[in-house]
Amino acid sequence: MSIADFMKRFPWWHEVILGVLLAGLLSVVGVVNPQFLNLKGQLLLSRHLWEFALLALPMTLIILTGGIDLSVGASMGMCAVAFGLCHANTGSLALSCLVCLLIGTAGGAVNGWLVSRMNVHPLIVTLATYATFRGLAEGTSQGESYSQFGDGFSQLARGMWWGVPIPAYLFALMAITCALYLSKTPSGRYIYAIGHNELATRFSGANVDRLKFRLYTFSGFMAGLATIIYVSRFDTAKADAGTGFELDVITAVVVGGTSIYGGRGNIGGTVLGLLLIHETRLFVSRQWQIEELRSIVIGLLLIGSLLLYRVVRPVHRD
Repeated sequence: MSIADFMKRFPWWHEVILGVLLAGLLSVVGVVNPQFLNLKGQLLLSRHLWEFALLALPMTLIILTGGIDLSVGASMGMCAVAFGLCHANTGSLALSCLVCLLIGTAGGAVNGWLVSRMNVHPLIVTLATYATFRGLAEGTSQGESYSQFGDGFSQLARGMWWGVPIPAYLFALMAITCALYLSKTPSGRYIYAIGHNELATRFSGANVDRLKFRLYTFSGFMAGLATIIYVSRFDTAKADAGTGFELDVITAVVVGGTSIYGGRGNIGGTVLGLLLIHETRLFVSRQWQIEELRSIVIGLLLIGSLLLYRVVRPVHRD
């Protein structure tokens, strides 16, 4: 049986590999440090996961179309400053959360408009807005941070329901929604079709531009939502919120089996990619306590995933 035949017969091959890798990692960790696998401790340490996990969901949809969003981390910084300024002037947490979501959504809409209407490559668009959003955040805040939002607000990120962190429920809801959207709706099928052949999808009657606009706008909305969790967790809103999140998010999506060329991937693979990266980073940071080593590991995971995909599924471009 050829590799191509095997992949057609077993379309979940990548998820199986990820599951084996994750099980193997946990087995090794269990031998080296048995206390690391304590369920209560794992749930407490998962607080570091939820912001970039939320960002990974729209990133999966965008990469499935052959696009990318490099501005998600910078958008978080802009949203955090908007949240802090609004709370400093009004004292209203509800209004601050609403402004945060609106600013994030507006930033995503700008990306979507430039990509879909102006037909600018998403890499260039989101690289430009990455610099713009971060500059706006730093220029508006002038390096000032905002804090003291109250213990009640902190419980949004730090609180537990039945032993499970509150953000986990939010992520589960959004992940299930995105998975159903991809698998059960015509728009979800069009996302895959765009990644395979955008021109043919246009000829089929799909409104590709409108769909792209919605995806980037959704990414901005999720950046605002992730910012609320981030600010709640640290009780601080500042311009450097989300710094470096782009690498973690894109790595989780690609490691999860979503092709960087578009057309292949799913939310389940992204969830496994998130878990693999999270557990790897936790183990490395706990075992060796070298911050730089964590970035090296993430980079190696991304390169390894791309090489694996390149070997088993060669890319032929005209």
